Formats: sequence, C-alpha cells, structure tokens
Amino acid sequence: MEAKIKILSDNRAAGHHYYLSDRLEAGLVLTGTEVKAARDGRIQLKDAFAEVVANEAWLSNAHIGQYSHGNIMNHQPMRRRKLLLHRQEITKLLERTREKGLTVVPTKLYLKNGLIKVELAVGRGKKLHDKRESEREREMQAEARAGLHRRAKG
Repeated sequence: MEAKIKILSDNRAAGHHYYLSDRLEAGLVLTGTEVKAARDGRIQLKDAFAEVVANEAWLSNAHIGQYSHGNIMNHQPMRRRKLLLHRQEITKLLERTREKGLTVVPTKLYLKNGLIKVELAVGRGKKLHDKRESEREREMQAEARAGLHRRAKG
C-alpha cells in the first residue's frame, strides 16, 4: 500500500544551519485545534528542536498558530509537544545528542495516511565559512544547470 504524504511544513533553514544525518519519523501528540491549524498550514519549524527529558522525547519551539475557528479552548502556539518514538529510538537520540555540537532538528512536518508525522534529523552546527561554502556550491550547480539548459535550447 502506497502511503499518501502531504507536506504541511518544511524546515529548509535546518539544511542551511546544520549538517544533517540520521533521519527518523515520529508521531506527535496534538490537541484538536492544533491538528486543524496544522492542516491549514499554520506551522513554523524554523527555531524548533527535539530534546529527551526523563526518557521522553519532546518537540520544543515549534510554532503552531491558533486555529481561526477555535474558542476559549484554543491551544498555546509555542507549547512543548510530545514525540511518539520507540524506546530504542529515544535511547539512540539521547546517546547522539550527548556528543558535543549535535542536536535534533525537525526537517518536515507532514500528513501521512491521515496522521501528522514529523521527520527528525541529527544535526551538527555549521560555522559561517561552512555556510558560505554550501552557498557557493549551490550557486555553481545552478549556473551549470542554466548553462546546460541554454545549450540544449540552442
């Protein structure tokens, strides 16, 4: 059975600020208005990160905007949200983040078969010169593609 995936939010800044590795998928514990706001695309993962506290994984600093038709029971936009992972995955994340300079960042939040999932990646922070080098490589590749495209057109 093919899984239907609809991306709700993409954290492109994570690839700019971190070297990403070890990706894994996790479920999220959300309230009703959070699910409705997420389906509307009112999510921002730019400054979000995952952490392990008391053998539980949490997503912090993820902003899910308030649902427009919510009432007084609407959710807090910046609250910590529990991540649903297997015990081995939580242990692996805890071991990896104990290393110096490693953190867990969400790269995508998406809808998969009606459930909201988040893709997490272990990231090592880039220095300023690394970011410049990545930007330079991206520009060179774009110029090469444009040159091939111009040449193919004639």
